[in-house]
Amino acid sequence: MMTRFISEESLAAGRPSPLGVQVTNGGANFAVYAPHAIKIELCFFDEFDQQTAINPMPARTGDVWHAHVKNVAPGQRYGYRVHGPFEPTQAYWFNPNKVIIDPYAVEISGPLEFNRHLYAHNVDIPGDIILDEQDNAKHIPKARVPRGEYFEWSAPKPDVPWREVIIYEMHVKGFSMLNPEVPENIRGTYLGVAHPASIAHLKRLGITSVQILPCFAFMPESRLGELGLTNYWGYNPALFLAPEPRYAKEDAVLEFKTMVNALHEASIEVIMDVVYNHTAESGMLGPVITNKGLHARDFFRYHPNNYTHFIDNSGCGNSVNTHHPYSLRLVMDSMRHWVNEYHIDGFRFDLAASLGREAWDYSRNAAFFKAIHQDPMLAQVKLIAEPWDIGRGGYQLGNFPEEWYECNDKFRDTVRSFWKGDLGVTADFATRLMGSNDVFHKGTLHTSASVNYVTYHDGFTLHDLVSYNQRHNKANKEHNIDGHGHNLSYNYGVEGETDNPEIRELRSKQKRNFIATMMLSQGAVHFLGGDEMGRTQQGNNNAYCQDSELSWFNWHHRDTKLEAFVQQMIALRKSSSLFNDLLLNDQLIGESPFATDEVRWYRTDGQALEIADWNNPKLQVIGMLISTTIKDPAVDLHLCDEYYLMLFNASQEDIEFVLPANPTSGWQALCDTARNEGLLPAEQLMVNDSYLLLAQSVVVLGKTHSK
Repeated sequence: MMTRFISEESLAAGRPSPLGVQVTNGGANFAVYAPHAIKIELCFFDEFDQQTAINPMPARTGDVWHAHVKNVAPGQRYGYRVHGPFEPTQAYWFNPNKVIIDPYAVEISGPLEFNRHLYAHNVDIPGDIILDEQDNAKHIPKARVPRGEYFEWSAPKPDVPWREVIIYEMHVKGFSMLNPEVPENIRGTYLGVAHPASIAHLKRLGITSVQILPCFAFMPESRLGELGLTNYWGYNPALFLAPEPRYAKEDAVLEFKTMVNALHEASIEVIMDVVYNHTAESGMLGPVITNKGLHARDFFRYHPNNYTHFIDNSGCGNSVNTHHPYSLRLVMDSMRHWVNEYHIDGFRFDLAASLGREAWDYSRNAAFFKAIHQDPMLAQVKLIAEPWDIGRGGYQLGNFPEEWYECNDKFRDTVRSFWKGDLGVTADFATRLMGSNDVFHKGTLHTSASVNYVTYHDGFTLHDLVSYNQRHNKANKEHNIDGHGHNLSYNYGVEGETDNPEIRELRSKQKRNFIATMMLSQGAVHFLGGDEMGRTQQGNNNAYCQDSELSWFNWHHRDTKLEAFVQQMIALRKSSSLFNDLLLNDQLIGESPFATDEVRWYRTDGQALEIADWNNPKLQVIGMLISTTIKDPAVDLHLCDEYYLMLFNASQEDIEFVLPANPTSGWQALCDTARNEGLLPAEQLMVNDSYLLLAQSVVVLGKTHSK
């Protein structure tokens, strides 16, 4: 098929805003930012990726090239050929032999797969960086003109208050890929998540919000392809506005909306894990797909007056420069697009410290944060930071703006250490239980902004945390040196799976201890999907490249009793605001540095913990009483609307714990991780003066008389 020019009657100057494509009554407006280009050609393609039309964009306003084309069909494939200097050491990568995808593309024609034609330079000539003359049109997906199809949203956004949030982290493909209750033709897709069987599982557990791993259109790295692997997690985005087509049966835009709508109908929020800190265009000599071929000088970070190397705060070859107005605009427009078009409820930002960097260092007053704060749409959504990157001064836990919640790795490490039996961590453990108020001092009330987690996608699953001392990542083909080396895990005598019944029971109990601790802690809860089933990755703590049964949820071998325990603990957490909404002041009671009118701490003899007790490195057993405000539990406890006594025993000894206060009608046992596999009996146990707290266990006792 011959390439034609767009007729003069069909082509007009159009407008420089908005960037991307805007469908009009008579056609479509195209606008693209490329300040150093000397000419940009707009190209149309058919469904076989044959170029059918080409024309220089007729107008430029400032740094934006633009054109209006009449009678453009919805779904039309298009791309840009960009002319200008090819001087890579000056960050000019213009090569008209390469079709560039519009950075504002809202849909692409197929998944991005790495291939040698995506390089702007000739990789067959070593040493020099010479322009590659091979055309890539048949080797890169194309942006599509939006089809603008009407979608009927049948449910409002759930708008779950932060104090009630139970986040369930999942991978769109891995969640339903092996679920026999989901039709085979939609397993591993957006529609698989939307299926009633998937929704029913989440509702049964009591989940309020799902956090889905990245769904921006991404491209697996070349290195992984050479190893016969792929990028499973998706943390290598090419485009910030287009949904990943790999997870669609036919139509990624429509099916993503269907997934969100189905979850909203079940009153479940959708939080997107987003990657704005880097792109799939990798390092200096990486592929040229979109931004790098249009405005590399502005979009990425460099050392002053040196364009030969990208600054790499992400560990992925480049860093997006959100300190530049264009890059910041693209990120803001992307966020608004997902909120407006897809009804997304919130974002979890990968390596969020990178986005808060100004010219060099991080600032909680950076333009990125100010832009979100003043935006009436974005200011209403949930914002979660992974509060670090790998650059200078990159660890910023507790230093994000007031409206942000933050993934709390101190909670993870302290809780793991406590239940592993490490000495000298109990005081720190108590601080983590109470929302890590040594870290978070946000707002005048100093409320916690901690997202508490024990496991995340990048690490051991909960089952593997209690089954392996070392990582087992040989399948990743990096000589087992990738992934975190300091896991604070413990195998209890055997590395990996075992038939030893005592070890198996201890591992199960420890899993319940971790789950109970999360559900009883102040702050938001982050739960790694699949942990409720006992999902294992066979000791792999960095399964980013394992798109296989190693990573997928195994619905055929579910630990149904553990699922029931998770359901029970979520229900207990939801039953009282005391588990998630205490406003803790700085008042000290007696000699305990942690006590307030709402929270008191006790020794095994029923007496209040004192400073000497907290400083005792052998302290492994504590009791925590939470209630509405009272002065003296021994006298006033019966006046409270609700109160709970939580007992934590990380030692290997059974302890007779003297209860510090005895309500007139006794205590009701609400949880015991060491008895009956953590599940409550039909007739709940009543307790009075003391309780036999078994080794390595959590017990929750609560009020029994009616309000």
